[in-house]
Amino acid sequence: MTDQLLARQRADPAGQAREVWRAHEAFLAGASSAQDAPGSQVRDLVAQSWLRSARARVDPDDDPPVSVCRDDLVTYRTEHPLARVIETLRDLVGACADDGEHLMAVTDAAGLLLWVEGHRGQRRRAEGMNFVEGAIWDEGHAGTNAPGTCLALGTAVQIFSTEHYRHTVQNWTCAAAPIRDPDTGRAVGVIDVTGSDSVGHPHSLALVKAAARAAEAELGWHRDQASGMWVPRAAGATAANSGSHDRLAVLGRSDGLLYQNGRAIRLNRRHAEVLFLLSASPGGMTGEQLACALYGDSGDPAAVRVEFTRLRRTVGDLVGSRPYRLTRQLASDHGSVTRALSQDDIEAALLAYAGPLLPASDAPDVIASRNWLEVRMRSAVLASASVGVLSRWADRFGFDDLEIWERLASLLPAASGRRASAEARSRELRAEYGLAPAPVPAGRPVDRVWPAQADRARAAASLRQARTGHPRVAHVASM
Repeated sequence: MTDQLLARQRADPAGQAREVWRAHEAFLAGASSAQDAPGSQVRDLVAQSWLRSARARVDPDDDPPVSVCRDDLVTYRTEHPLARVIETLRDLVGACADDGEHLMAVTDAAGLLLWVEGHRGQRRRAEGMNFVEGAIWDEGHAGTNAPGTCLALGTAVQIFSTEHYRHTVQNWTCAAAPIRDPDTGRAVGVIDVTGSDSVGHPHSLALVKAAARAAEAELGWHRDQASGMWVPRAAGATAANSGSHDRLAVLGRSDGLLYQNGRAIRLNRRHAEVLFLLSASPGGMTGEQLACALYGDSGDPAAVRVEFTRLRRTVGDLVGSRPYRLTRQLASDHGSVTRALSQDDIEAALLAYAGPLLPASDAPDVIASRNWLEVRMRSAVLASASVGVLSRWADRFGFDDLEIWERLASLLPAASGRRASAEARSRELRAEYGLAPAPVPAGRPVDRVWPAQADRARAAASLRQARTGHPRVAHVASM
């Protein structure tokens, strides 16, 4: 995640907005470049976007057109590939947008707004600039903005306040990431979050990038299912060796999603926990074991019986009792990641890893499995000599991980801009953590082998904590 892609607000966002506004007005008045305003520090990607917007004759005081009527839009987006993943995007981005008084928007590959959802008051405000479903928000119609600039550059980007080309958008900040076809790599659309200055935080860019990767993984699953496959493309297995068309998604989600007989079934958190635990225990679990795994020492088997009855109404004959078990194989995104890790295929594991296992869960065995999977992923990333793997992990999950950034910097060419960005982030983190600057031998690049002891110690501590009073954690150690 380079500095150019981040809005990188200063301590006074109002001052930053005024400075960029002066550069923008100078540019509109005929300045030869966006950096001509005294003291201006306009990002190069923004300056280039302003140039593209001007060449497209975008009126900075006009709004983009609404080109598709409501009825035609409903038909179009129902048939669009992103309709298959809209619920996932709502789970990952929509809920955060609504809670944070922001908006979630999804476009097609041409910048047409397919969905605009979120805080009701913000939606009414957005209508005033035609940020509505059916409007075209590519750079050629809407000027510099996160969805349009994201499509123009082919990468995730933040646009802060007065960096927008059109005046009506300059009270907003947005972050957007492309969603790509898992086979061709071409963008099929964009996921965007739009709102106040707080959207300029690096976490907003990480959020939309993670959501885009999750959507891509789900698009791949849908395509494989249509061709008779149920395991994601990253895992490379077919229905012939799976014996099941059921699949559970529990990574990077607060709840669960069960794909069964061509349907996507939303599961509440407790039901997702039960299915995950049973999938990790092929021999089944007693009521006492499952209660302990879900609730700890205070677990009551009677509570498990109630939850299991409700779960059976939802998933049918996928589950059985005496002991509690799965009646057939249940694939999962968690299983895809652990298989790839066992095969030392970190590329496949990273593709399938959409985030922590049920991050809102407080079930002891789920917590232990979550921590162990994160340790395995991070250790594999650190052991990798792939700059691409380290960069993707740093962008999505390791923004505050000093060791990841220093490992990445050590592998990049000494004169590269990417290395300079990684070293800058390392220095920021060392300062935040109160650590001394890292010594760099003069005249030669950093070349270090990173120890795995800390990872192993953290995993062991997690397992010991989970095992204390919780005998049903044997499956964790075997994954």
